[in-house]
Amino acid sequence: MAITQHPMQALAAYLPERCFEPVVQYIHHYKVQLTVTRKRKTVLGDYRNDHTGANHRISINGNLNKYEFLITLLHELAHLLTFEQYKNRVEPHGKEWKNCYSKLLIDFVQKGVFPPDIEQALEKSIINPAATANGETALMKVLKLYNTQNREGYLIVEQLPDGAFFKTDNGRIFQKVARRRKRYECVEVATGRRYAFNPLSEVQPIGTIQTA
Repeated sequence: MAITQHPMQALAAYLPERCFEPVVQYIHHYKVQLTVTRKRKTVLGDYRNDHTGANHRISINGNLNKYEFLITLLHELAHLLTFEQYKNRVEPHGKEWKNCYSKLLIDFVQKGVFPPDIEQALEKSIINPAATANGETALMKVLKLYNTQNREGYLIVEQLPDGAFFKTDNGRIFQKVARRRKRYECVEVATGRRYAFNPLSEVQPIGTIQTA
């Protein structure tokens, strides 16, 4: 996986207006090695602490829109701030991290860097932040509206009607069954196995499948 370390001025291209300076202050103050990576399927960002004496390291996926990039960066900065205060004595996404992340979100919301719909969606995150982006479905749905490049021929699972067939990036074919709490139950056509899909998973709709 190719990783690029970005100089500070280049970082401005990834961020919304009015937040470059405060972000850089955190990076300089805590000596953060910030890298921008290619898209990763399982994570949007990552934090590694400086327990070996090296700098704090944060990586963020470079394919995110500016608001999603900033929110992911704040999520990882909250890990850094939690480590600075508590080291490894607390849970990674425990109340200490939640408190740090909430304060960061409030600070940047007050700076007016987010559009009103994202501000509204962030209210739940401020009150009780989720450990991963998968736990922030309403927020992620709003953030997707600000993507500048949408994948042609793709829809999210939530947009498909029950019974529809679709293909994932690895070529596997599924049929959407029904919503089960926060996810959608889908059946893999080849095996009959049932899987739970995030409502925001991007898939390729396909026509009717002939089954034996």
